[in-house]
Amino acid sequence: MASASEKPTLSKVAASVNSYYFPVENIPRLSCHDPEAERLIKEEEPVILTDTDLVQSALHWSPDHLASHIGEGQFTVYSSRNKKFLYYDDKKFSKVPDFTPPTTRQEMTFQEFLRKVKAWKEGDPHMYLQQSLNDSVGPDVVQDFTHFNWKWIIGQQIKHKWGELTSNLLLAGMDGVITPVHYDEQQNFFAQVYGYKRFLLFDPAMFGCLYPYPVFHPHDRQSQVDFDNPDFERFPRLKELKGKEAILGPGDVLYLPVYWWHQVESVPGWGMTVSVNFWYKSGPTDKIVYPLKAHQKVAMMRNIEKMITEALSNPAEVPPMFRDMVLGRYT
Repeated sequence: MASASEKPTLSKVAASVNSYYFPVENIPRLSCHDPEAERLIKEEEPVILTDTDLVQSALHWSPDHLASHIGEGQFTVYSSRNKKFLYYDDKKFSKVPDFTPPTTRQEMTFQEFLRKVKAWKEGDPHMYLQQSLNDSVGPDVVQDFTHFNWKWIIGQQIKHKWGELTSNLLLAGMDGVITPVHYDEQQNFFAQVYGYKRFLLFDPAMFGCLYPYPVFHPHDRQSQVDFDNPDFERFPRLKELKGKEAILGPGDVLYLPVYWWHQVESVPGWGMTVSVNFWYKSGPTDKIVYPLKAHQKVAMMRNIEKMITEALSNPAEVPPMFRDMVLGRYT
């Protein structure tokens, strides 16, 4: 961990992250008042917004402060043996009978979670709290929440014709925890409150390079690849991967467009992190303009795969059907 006397700066934090084999370019850091920022959001391109004041009222939410003010409610905490927290959908377990969840889920108070984190020693599981902000939190935290810059974010929702706000997720992670690469089907403003997070982002056009699990699988929307141990023989198009990188500090807000792949890391060596995201349903598609955008193609491929999987009822029948449709006809 960084020395207590070392003052964190984004450049120092960025210099401490691990490099991967693929090239990355930096996500633009812009004022929310910059017309270029508005253009990027409109075009569904990621951008870091530096001055939204979206979570200004929560920037004192250190883990210790939350432990004192968030109340005694039960929160969802995941545990992992290897720092990686790969999402899974337990409603899809029946489709993969031998599936073993990579993490365990339990309910505990924030105070218990923080005690376990502070007592952590080598060999203990890593922990990641992920909880919707709802009535289970204490009144002080609720008051801070009501003072978020709702005027700005609601203005963005209206301007870009997004659907309803579906959830605000509070994320409190140990130093070094990673959410492996995946994509979401919602628009997301990701606000960093405490500590530093690193995002690796990939355009939806990288779909074929990231080898997502089938839609019936519990790891649907997650990539099968492991950046720490890339298997180029099994996943040859990994060599074509190109990404973008964002380092977020307190007060930064990342616009994370729908269908953009992303891996999220609590930067190792800089302590715990606290974040809040704002998930919105995507708005209705206006007039289709050709050629289709990459995220539209991903949505179309996903819907076709879901339709065929549901119609056949047996996941084992899906690959032969796709092969019969393509091999020898389009190859």
